Amino acid sequence: MQLRYTFRIEPGPSQRIALGRAFGCARVVYNDALRAREDARREGLPFPKTGDLSKLLITDAKHRSDRAWLREVSTVVLQQSLRDLDAAYRNFFDGLNGKRPRMGAPRFKSKRDNRQAIRFTANARWSITPGGKLRLPKIGDIKVRWSRSLPSTPSSATVVKDASGRYFASFVVQTDALGVLPETMGETGIDLGLTHFAVLSDGRKIASPKFFRRAERKLRKAQQNLSRKAKGSSNRKKAVVKVARAHARIADARRDFHHKLSTAIIRENQAVHVEDLPVKGLARTRLAKSVHDAGWSAFVSMLEYKASLYGRTLTRVDRFFPSSQLCSTCGLKDGPKPLDLREWTCSGCGSVHDRDVNAARNIRTEGSKVAAGQAETQNARGAQVRPVLVPAPRATRTSVRKKQEPTRSCQPTGWVQAGIPSL
Repeated sequence: MQLRYTFRIEPGPSQRIALGRAFGCARVVYNDALRAREDARREGLPFPKTGDLSKLLITDAKHRSDRAWLREVSTVVLQQSLRDLDAAYRNFFDGLNGKRPRMGAPRFKSKRDNRQAIRFTANARWSITPGGKLRLPKIGDIKVRWSRSLPSTPSSATVVKDASGRYFASFVVQTDALGVLPETMGETGIDLGLTHFAVLSDGRKIASPKFFRRAERKLRKAQQNLSRKAKGSSNRKKAVVKVARAHARIADARRDFHHKLSTAIIRENQAVHVEDLPVKGLARTRLAKSVHDAGWSAFVSMLEYKASLYGRTLTRVDRFFPSSQLCSTCGLKDGPKPLDLREWTCSGCGSVHDRDVNAARNIRTEGSKVAAGQAETQNARGAQVRPVLVPAPRATRTSVRKKQEPTRSCQPTGWVQAGIPSL
């Protein structure tokens, strides 16, 4: 299986210039290829193939005076830029055909984009030196902040520059499964919310860190400072970086919290059941800022790939399941309840329920039924019952050594600190 590991890198001044040159050349080739295909579409001509575009926009273009500077970067970087355009078109057409969620057509890239990236494959002859540095063709040896060793030789390396000016190296490695965790009898249902980020069926409540809300005042001052700078000035560029760094700190803290909590839940439970929340719909309400701050979708995605990675089971319960209306003791449907009602008494059996804990228990019960039904269906068809291992998503395999001390709110409330492993 393939896994992606990301580490922080520290290029020197000359290497930053070389990386900027590589970013620019890859962007120009991407835009030239996109323009050629759009012109062919408007004129009704056949769709240009990647091989023809590579010869026209890379090989032949290097001998033209207006594109002679393409020789200053590795050819593999330019070829991979064409592969990225192919992937963008493929995703666009798959969306039109209903094979994946619909997305827009490929767009032209700009040097002012928040994210700049180039990719080196094995043909580029990049390597990791004995001293632990990343050696890239026509760029040099770059210092890497290794936080762990790679399980095997990487097949590709991607260098990324984010909006805050930080550089990262991302490696794709081919490796065996990380090993199925020992089976446990634990099973939990999770009710996600805003006051409490997650409430588990055993009664534990994880407080919502509210990373954006806590940093909102400082971020507002940075944005006000940016709005007062003259457009095109050097001070405005510095202010833009400060705003980007403020957002990056919030995103890093949220991602760290999601990783620690999801890893702890997966290690403790054999089966995890969550509710399939309509995040896009909730993001259009007055709670939009709090919903985005919680990051439910990213957290559930981490649970999903880690469950597959370690041999656990994750079940999504239908969003229309009335988890807050059912009594987890007798199963009586007691009707809808206002959001300000946090505790209620069942009219059938008289049990007193905490609203969120009761919902988590109902999600666990319903998830167990759904998982049992899926297992019986797959077993009848002769398929494998246990979920297969899948590669981790790109954005969730980040490993960066942090210099600042973690705050108390970064740790899930109610958990023993030593018992929360970091993935």
